[in-house]
Amino acid sequence: MAALTRRTRAWHGLVLAVAGLYFAAPLVASFVFTVDVPHQGLTGQAYADILGAPGFTDGLGLSLLLAVATIVLVLALVVPAMVAVRLRPGRLGSVIEVLCTLPLVVPPIAFVAGIGSILRLGPDQLSDTPLYQTFLAVQDERFPVALVLSYTVLALPFVFRSLDSGLRAVDVPTLTEAARNCGASWWQVLVRVLLPNLRSSLAGAAFLTLALVLGEYTIARILTFETFPVWIVKISGSEARLSVAVSLLSLLITWLLLLALSSAGTRTTTASEDRP
Repeated sequence: MAALTRRTRAWHGLVLAVAGLYFAAPLVASFVFTVDVPHQGLTGQAYADILGAPGFTDGLGLSLLLAVATIVLVLALVVPAMVAVRLRPGRLGSVIEVLCTLPLVVPPIAFVAGIGSILRLGPDQLSDTPLYQTFLAVQDERFPVALVLSYTVLALPFVFRSLDSGLRAVDVPTLTEAARNCGASWWQVLVRVLLPNLRSSLAGAAFLTLALVLGEYTIARILTFETFPVWIVKISGSEARLSVAVSLLSLLITWLLLLALSSAGTRTTTASEDRP
């Protein structure tokens, strides 16, 4: 038995080592490319030029603004719907699950083609109607609402799965009934009773949405909005090392956020288990 355990651990270690090498090798090669300049030796100039690069602040600021708006919108849509399904289980739960997971089977290129066709209705068909200004407003380059709506649809599967796992661990009907018997309104039940119990799931949903928005390229590029990923690809032709350096930096920030989220979720779970 001991020999079998050692053999299993050895195989697990080998698999983890191969997987780590598979993921680490491209990152190390990318980092070497950014700091090793022919005829100049090792230099960190690519990283020093990030903050001063034209368009960096605008692209990153726009993506972060879109991420915040998407997180707020998708949580405002999904949380009440899933809580209502938990309170009154039935066929509606299956319908919501299908609707939320449907974006996984729709290719992004087909999705953005449909969005582009709808947005073209403004100048093509509705130029003489009051809706014309609405179509222009949702395509404002300073804050493209069209991208927020698109990203909300793309984030639905990830938000649904994260919240579904959290709600399965909470006795929603009992908590709701107890709070209502104490005189709490439905709004108070949601904000002061249920959401604190879903803190880890909400954080996971928010992080997944943030990662999705910061990494999405296809929709923003086809709709001609210069978000952070579009800006990175744009400068890659003239500033290849700067582009790779920015990509590595954004990946590092994403990893740090994931580690912080995992630590926060672990502390929350531990505190809940230790509470009498």
